[in-house]
Amino acid sequence: MNGIDLFAGAGGLSAGARLAGLDVVHAVEKDPDAAAAYKLNFPEATVHRVDIRSLTDEDISSMKCDVILAGPPCQSFSTSNQRTRHDSNPLNDFIFEPVRFVQLLNPEFVVIENVHGLSIGTRRRYLNLLLEKLKQCSYNTQVCIISGADVGLPQNRNRVFIIGSKKYLPNINIGFRDGQPTVYDAIHDLPILHNGASVDVLPYTMPPKTKYAETLRDRLSCCTGHLVSANASHIIARYAYIPQGGNWRDIPASMMGTYKDRQRCHTGIYHRLRFDEPAKVIGNFRKNMLVHPTQSRGLSIREAARLQSFDDRHQFAGSIGKRQQQVGNAVPPIMAAALLSQILG
Repeated sequence: MNGIDLFAGAGGLSAGARLAGLDVVHAVEKDPDAAAAYKLNFPEATVHRVDIRSLTDEDISSMKCDVILAGPPCQSFSTSNQRTRHDSNPLNDFIFEPVRFVQLLNPEFVVIENVHGLSIGTRRRYLNLLLEKLKQCSYNTQVCIISGADVGLPQNRNRVFIIGSKKYLPNINIGFRDGQPTVYDAIHDLPILHNGASVDVLPYTMPPKTKYAETLRDRLSCCTGHLVSANASHIIARYAYIPQGGNWRDIPASMMGTYKDRQRCHTGIYHRLRFDEPAKVIGNFRKNMLVHPTQSRGLSIREAARLQSFDDRHQFAGSIGKRQQQVGNAVPPIMAAALLSQILG
């Protein structure tokens, strides 16, 4: 079977599809850096670097496929930023774009991923409308909420998957019984870095001690993208006060002068990850300033990618900020793989 990936980003859904035995042959991604990253990882796929709304019916009809995958923008549905969670956000209607592809391509399955916030509160009506549109196309539908613990992801991340199927599908039931990996399990073997580390290719300095890390290294001798934002000295000074599991509240108020109202900081700001627990959500990890468990710096791109379950062969493209965005926006591959393996049988 083959598929297409809409709003493909750097290829998290496609990486999961590959693990599940599905070949993705077309991808649609507007951002040039994300599209470049996608092509690096899936050179056999045709990447359409366009605004999805500009594709004509003829363009879409040429993309023959069995499965449609899509990860529409989530900013208007996320509970982490109430300023974008409203009906006038122009990103809202992107959630319905996959339906146009379904109507023209009539695939066996469609899988649409988004944030958990799509399923709660006022945003729920967008989910209900999407389900109704798929039913009007003669698809059986399911909504599946998957957590990191369900699939062995070292991250406390919940995602909503909307599934449409031409045939009857038993209820998807994903459960992980071997325990959830920790931050240590995921990143312990990566080279030690300093603030602003900018060497793109580094040799590993120790063997992996956990199955999770061993699997993602996949017999490589070097890792790429082990890059860290260069923080100002006053930011580095704040890190010294934060214990594992702590955050901005552990920093003396006298050192937080750049924050006009410290009480408006959420718990993810200056959060230092714990080695012995799964990570918080790896979203915009640069903006949140997620801190390495023991080193006085932010997370590297490769560390965040490991926590998202990308293997070390997966590459990202563009500036360090663009690469960080690609990692944070991605669907965790093992989450997508767990779902698709059940759907495709």
